[in-house]
Amino acid sequence: MKAQDLADHLVENPVDDEYQPLSTYFPDEEVNSDEVIPEDTKTCKIFFDGAINTKGVGIGVIVILPTGQHYPATARLQFFCTNNTTEYEACIMGINMAIDMDVEVLLIMGDSNLIIRQAQGEWETRDIKLIPYRQNVGDLSKRFKSVEFRYIPRFHNELTDVLATLAAMLLYPGNVRIDLLEIQIWERHGFCNMVEVEPDVQPWYHDI
Repeated sequence: MKAQDLADHLVENPVDDEYQPLSTYFPDEEVNSDEVIPEDTKTCKIFFDGAINTKGVGIGVIVILPTGQHYPATARLQFFCTNNTTEYEACIMGINMAIDMDVEVLLIMGDSNLIIRQAQGEWETRDIKLIPYRQNVGDLSKRFKSVEFRYIPRFHNELTDVLATLAAMLLYPGNVRIDLLEIQIWERHGFCNMVEVEPDVQPWYHDI
């Protein structure tokens, strides 16, 4: 649908002799830019996201330590949440994970512009449902030597979105533990791993 809207927009505004620059506002125009996040050997990174669908509500977090270790976590929420409160729940879960890991310098990244701006103190928190969340994030942030909140486009946050969506859609009893998923990288077809070995009748000391 987004691609079709863009095509319709271009068709309705052709470039000709009567063309005038448009002042149309595109709220996601930052998607067209790339941001390079500098590597810091002392900074722990957190990616967070929430998901709400017809089957439930889920949150996903990935904590990346300075050593490069990735710690994914996901949770299914059994209480009422809005999109914004879900994002806050994911952010708080990631911060608590960093506290348990004795992290000192933290970079928190998410694709919710509202949550990031409120956490940075740039936007006021007027929604009564979000005020306690904002206060909790502020209190937890005091546990670190340095905390930075950074907005990232959604396509830079796809893995946490997958974790949150999985938690929202997967129905399972609350007492059952499901181990973390292991993502493997295969560079060859599955049948290439099948090797037929011919029987060797020679003794082990046979001179090849």
